[in-house]
Amino acid sequence: MNRYVVVLAAGQGTRMKSKLYKVLHPVAGKSMVDHVVSQAEEIQPEKIVTVVGCGAEKVQSLLQDRVEYALQEEQLGTGHAVLQTAPMLEGKEGTTLVICGDTPLLQASTLQALFEEHEASKAKATILSAFMEDPTGYGRIVRDENGAVQKIVEQKDATEEEKAIQEINTGTYCFDNEALFTMLHQVGNDNAQGEYYLPDVIGLLQNAGEKVSAHIMEDPEESLGVNDRVALAKANQSMFLRNAIAHMRNGVTIVDPSHTYIENDVVIGADTVIEPNVQLKGKTVIGSDCFIGSNSVIVDSELADEVAIYASHLEQAKVGRGSDVGPMARLRPNAELKERVHIGNFVEVKNATIGNGTKAGHLAYIGDATLGENINVGCGAIFVNYDGVNKHHSDIEDGAFIGSNANIVSPVHVGKDAFIAAGSTINKDVPSEAMAIARERQTNKEEYVHQLPQFKK
Repeated sequence: MNRYVVVLAAGQGTRMKSKLYKVLHPVAGKSMVDHVVSQAEEIQPEKIVTVVGCGAEKVQSLLQDRVEYALQEEQLGTGHAVLQTAPMLEGKEGTTLVICGDTPLLQASTLQALFEEHEASKAKATILSAFMEDPTGYGRIVRDENGAVQKIVEQKDATEEEKAIQEINTGTYCFDNEALFTMLHQVGNDNAQGEYYLPDVIGLLQNAGEKVSAHIMEDPEESLGVNDRVALAKANQSMFLRNAIAHMRNGVTIVDPSHTYIENDVVIGADTVIEPNVQLKGKTVIGSDCFIGSNSVIVDSELADEVAIYASHLEQAKVGRGSDVGPMARLRPNAELKERVHIGNFVEVKNATIGNGTKAGHLAYIGDATLGENINVGCGAIFVNYDGVNKHHSDIEDGAFIGSNANIVSPVHVGKDAFIAAGSTINKDVPSEAMAIARERQTNKEEYVHQLPQFKK
């Protein structure tokens, strides 16, 4: 049977009180609507149609050609939104899933189970329902003595007996596609908001004698719809915890999952240990047997096996096997550390490659440079790479020694096993095995203090 998905993503989301359209707010680093579409893609429907309105261009820029688009120029309700997909879906045989773009926690397995129950029951509509300990505010699923769905009743219209029902409507549905569009044309807007509501299709189907069923989801937390910043925070907490649990089950040690923030596309190898307050973002890949210390932030970076990161910030960086970084170090874009490299406290590396065994222990800046193997970069060393207009590159060969407080004024080339004396400012090439000293000779002024007015007798 053909399957179709309609994603409702047209609303402004006024309760978010934000310039950013609601479905574009991120949950664990990915926009809510992206989460929804990603899960829909996993069930491989024939077509995904996203209904856009407010922020249409930005939603299309995000999703690009992963989906087709229907424009809802005026936001006149969920029923009206689905009706905008008629040019693409009306008249087709099959099942259509209608899902809101602000439900980022729904998983593909839940959607697949909803499809399967709908198709097996031969219902014209199947409601995705959930049991809530406190169902206040939700529409209730009212069933008859045989368990068949009688109706959905909203909180404000429910009797005391109906208010006690804990099975709620999540707002996600499967429909027989042809029946859906037949009934959408009959939905009216005789209500306080003057809008066309999708749930009215359920009542119309029942009035026509058609079967309506409900599928109870296993984890009611998945049903969370994000309408304000409070719900957004809950969604983030749930998604981060879900991601942490998945990594722990794959052999990663996470000391405090409730205070660890791992985004969806992060990959982590077994036997890696992650301390609290770590943020792993974007397309980060971490190898096995690594250690990621508290307060580290790693974005779009690649770490090989046996790497240790201590309270440091990495962005678009690569770290080779057995290297360690931090504490309080920063690797900026295009920083690449080979194997067994040591980057210590308050060292910054940007657009530079650092060879095997090289060490920069503390308080150094290495930018726009290529460093070979087994080089010592002393405390306070600076690669002076910017002349105010252009960036310049320096090359340091294997075994070189860069003394403390040295300035490498790029572009220069420092040969193999060369020495740069502490406090030197180097603006010319240094031959292999040479020592470069570029500093003023020390002069001592004997009894100078007695020349100062305050010390004169």
